[in-house]
Amino acid sequence: MLILGTNLATLATNLATILATNLVTILATWRQSWRLELEVRPFSFSASPEFMHSRPTIKSLTFDGQTSWTVFKTQFDVVSSTNGWTDFVKASQLGASLRGSAAEVLQGIPADKLTDLTTIEKALESRFGDSHLTQFYRTELKTRRQKPGESLQELAADVERLMSLAYAECPLDVRESLAAQYFVDAIRDEDTQHSTRFMDAKDLKSSLAYSMKYEAARTVSKISRHVRSIETEDHMSRERDDKFEFFFNRLEKLLNSSVARKKNTPRRNSNVTCWKCN
Repeated sequence: MLILGTNLATLATNLATILATNLVTILATWRQSWRLELEVRPFSFSASPEFMHSRPTIKSLTFDGQTSWTVFKTQFDVVSSTNGWTDFVKASQLGASLRGSAAEVLQGIPADKLTDLTTIEKALESRFGDSHLTQFYRTELKTRRQKPGESLQELAADVERLMSLAYAECPLDVRESLAAQYFVDAIRDEDTQHSTRFMDAKDLKSSLAYSMKYEAARTVSKISRHVRSIETEDHMSRERDDKFEFFFNRLEKLLNSSVARKKNTPRRNSNVTCWKCN
């Protein structure tokens, strides 16, 4: 019995040792696998709004009502799309981005609608939107003319800005065609305007490119004519100088010849006595 008890104790000790050794190995292997999994897939949140994109990749902008709501909304949509925000997160981020008079809009929204994206956007559109100014922008487009010192690029950029405000709901091809027409109408120089209109470009980019090439060609032609005019005047000046030099040399020769003849003519002797007069 004693021997059997000793053997059982020894067997238990050996089994404990083996299990402890294997357990350490298993734990080390599991820890290494977990570390690798974290490196490959650092985050794995549930699909609930509270856990999705809690830390955005791109920082949201701010809106205080002093800038264009349309421009801000476009930028906000780009940021929210890049970050993959849900409508719940969009509403929260939009509300948090408001400052000054824009933030006061939230006071008029019921508490249960403060996380509703559509409600917040409609309230901001009603307060700061440009829809009521559509006719104003269209009138400004029709009367827009290139200012003294304003480049064609600057004119095109302003026409494009006004188009986005006046015809935001129109299809892209319609906006491009209208923008080209308004741009041509606004060109200050009549020759450039007529030449660009004759090209009948279908979009603003093409109209701008052609008008710039036309102006550059005109500038080069003016410089060439000016250079030719200078060369012609210089040639005529050289001809005048040559003629003047020719006549001057001829006159100088005549004068030298006259002086030589005087020197060769015998002088009258003042001591000669006239026999008749005594």
